[in-house]
Amino acid sequence: MTVFDDAALDDPAALAGADPILRRLAGAGSRVRRETADADDPLDQLLGQPRPRAVIAAGSEARFIRAILEPVCPVPFVAWPRHGLPGWVGALDLVVVMASDVAPPSVVATVHEAVRRGALLLIACPAASVVADHAGGSSTILLPTATGDPLAAAVVALSALHRMDLGPAVVPDGVADTMDEVARDCSPMADVTENPAKDLALCLADAQPLVWGGSVLAARASRRVAEALRAATGRAALAADADELLPIIEATTSRDPFADPFTDGAAADRRPCLVLLDDGNNDPMIRADHGRLVAAAERADIRVSVVQHRRGSDVDRYAALLQTGMFASVYLSVGLGRAAA
Repeated sequence: MTVFDDAALDDPAALAGADPILRRLAGAGSRVRRETADADDPLDQLLGQPRPRAVIAAGSEARFIRAILEPVCPVPFVAWPRHGLPGWVGALDLVVVMASDVAPPSVVATVHEAVRRGALLLIACPAASVVADHAGGSSTILLPTATGDPLAAAVVALSALHRMDLGPAVVPDGVADTMDEVARDCSPMADVTENPAKDLALCLADAQPLVWGGSVLAARASRRVAEALRAATGRAALAADADELLPIIEATTSRDPFADPFTDGAAADRRPCLVLLDDGNNDPMIRADHGRLVAAAERADIRVSVVQHRRGSDVDRYAALLQTGMFASVYLSVGLGRAAA
C-alpha cells in the first residue's frame, strides 16, 4: 500500500518534481489575457453578423460552452461529440470549434464538413496547424490561439459568441483575475493549513473520491476534477449526480476505529470521500441535493470536503472550482510519491 506523506506537501524537494505542472496551473490567468489580446482583430469582425439558425459546438470544451450558452442562447444549441456534423447543418448555421495544433481526426473532419456545407465557422486554434489548414474559406473566422490552453481558448470563443448576441457577457480580465487568485491561494508556498488545494489533497489521501457539483457548470467542473484525480492516484474517482452518488454513500459501512491502516490498507483506500463543488447556486433543488448528500455522508461517517467559490460570473466560478481541483490533484500525486499528471 502506498502511504500518503503529509509532510511532502510543504517539502520544497518533494514539490520540485511537480514544479512544471504547478507553474502551468499558476499561469492560467496570463494565458487567458494573452489569447484575448491576440483575438482582438478577429473579434471585431463578428459585430453585425446575422443571427444563425442554430449553433453547433465541437472539439475541446464544447460541453463547457454548452453549459454557459444553453440557458440563454436565443437559437437552438448542440454540443456535437462525434466527427462530422448533424445532417441538418448548413449555410444558415454557426459551427464553433476549439482545437489545438494536434487536433484529433474527428475535429479535423468536423471542420472540413463545416466548410464543405458553407456554414459560418468560428474556430479557435493555432494559425499554423492542420485544423486551420482545413478551415480556410470565406465563411471562416479564425481566433488564433498560441498557448495550448483549452479553457483560455473557450473564454475567447465565449467572448466571440457574446459579440454575436448568442451568449452572456464574458469579462476575460475578470476570469484571469480569478485564476490568479486561485493560484495565490493554492500556491506551493502557501502552508497546508491555509491552502484549499492541499487541504483537499489531505482529505483524499487514502480515499476514493466522489465528486458532486449541483449546477450545470459545477457538474461539468466535477467531471474534469474527477479525471484529474484518477490520473493523480490511479484510483477510481467518480463524478455524478446526487441520485447516483447516494447509493454508494449509503452502502458504505461505518468506519472501524480499530482498523490498522497497514494491514487493512486496501479497504481503507476504497473508502469514499465526498467532494462538493459549490458555485453559489441557490436553486432549491440543488440545495436539497447538497443537504441529502451531506446527511448521508454523516450517517456513514464519510469525510466531506467542500470546494467553494461564490463570487463573480458563471465563468469565474467555474474556473475557480476547476483550478482548485487541478491544484489538489497535483498535491495528491506529490503526497503519494507519484509523478505529477
